Amino acid sequence: MDLLKRVRDLELENVTLKNYIIDLKARVAIYVPIKEDPVDMKMAEFINNYPDRNRLKIMFMRESEGVYEFGSKRINVRIEKGKIVIRVGGGYMSIDEFLDQFTPVELEKLERRDPLIRFSEKISMQKAV
Repeated sequence: MDLLKRVRDLELENVTLKNYIIDLKARVAIYVPIKEDPVDMKMAEFINNYPDRNRLKIMFMRESEGVYEFGSKRINVRIEKGKIVIRVGGGYMSIDEFLDQFTPVELEKLERRDPLIRFSEKISMQKAV
């Protein structure tokens, strides 16, 4: 009897954990890397383990090895001393610095393109006049 009860308990725990994983995946997008690409593997590790996923409002979209799209920007990414660095101008900056500097700019660009925001701005301008 004890063995049968233990098996049922483990099955219930298994179902509970599967449901928990499904719930977590529904809340947070998971970046799945291309396994043959070491840069993409490091990007996936960074994105999936980022402590404040809400700050990652603009996603990195891989175009080819070391080339990603970030909002409206095409960026070159490489690994130096185990860290992700992104080419900016004539040099490189860490991915954290890049996110701090370019996320607000890209979010602003997205807002300017959003037709609902533009429509509401037109309405508020008409009311003001």
